[in-house]
Amino acid sequence: MRYGLAPSMMGMSGDARTLAGLASLAEEAGWEGFFLEDYVIHNNPYEAVIYDAWIALTAIAMRTERLRIGAVVTPLSRRRPWKLARETVTLDRLSNGRLILGVGLGDLNDRGFAQVGEVTDAKQRARMLDEGLDVLVGLWSGQPFSYSGEYYHVDEITFVPAPLQSPRIPIWVGGVWPHKGPMRRAARWDGVCPYKVNEDGTFDAMTPADVHALKTFIEAHRVTPAPFDIVQGGWTPGDDPEQARAVVRPFAEAGATWWVEFISLEHGDLDVMRTRIKQGPPRIE
Repeated sequence: MRYGLAPSMMGMSGDARTLAGLASLAEEAGWEGFFLEDYVIHNNPYEAVIYDAWIALTAIAMRTERLRIGAVVTPLSRRRPWKLARETVTLDRLSNGRLILGVGLGDLNDRGFAQVGEVTDAKQRARMLDEGLDVLVGLWSGQPFSYSGEYYHVDEITFVPAPLQSPRIPIWVGGVWPHKGPMRRAARWDGVCPYKVNEDGTFDAMTPADVHALKTFIEAHRVTPAPFDIVQGGWTPGDDPEQARAVVRPFAEAGATWWVEFISLEHGDLDVMRTRIKQGPPRIE
């Protein structure tokens, strides 16, 4: 099990310098990852102060040396894949190979789509996501690449340099469990960031049983023996290590490979966030 942080993107912690400082503190405290949300407009109209994830990640890369970093997740349908290819390679090299690219459809209620004329249809976003991933990986290859799809067209071009990581930057796919389509997509890549929706459409927390079922599904659809990450997250009490381990251990035993701790200004001020970071991850080893 590896341990990361997902800080609030709102309010004071939405400042890129502040986030870089929190990430540096996290590295000192033994956390292994630092992951940001990627919104243009936050859905909560009362929390309008947010950051640009990619500029903030650049600041974080400059202040840290070991943390894995990334946006979890980037809605690929509102990005031009060739622009994202250039940004991710640049950030991967700047961070000495520490970038993880999280991708997904994006929140279907995200105001950063409808209010600025982006695609809102989920099925179209899914097709654009698949094509966008094909284009990204092709451009990352550093070899001559061309592509002709429904949404994207690339005349033969060679993008250099290639990513520092080999064979490429890891890709985590976000999606709804137990929907099979997103999970089949995730199985083709390097990891999954699942969230749960019940039959009545309500959101719910993933359970260790869900993680075990997801792991079984992924293993049945994998075509490579390469490692695969299952990301889970939530809140643990930093002042009660035993209770924190009791929360995390069942997920690790079910097959989760990352625990991502949520820290938010909704649960206190910036000093409270710093205190939780300093308390360190809820290690079960």
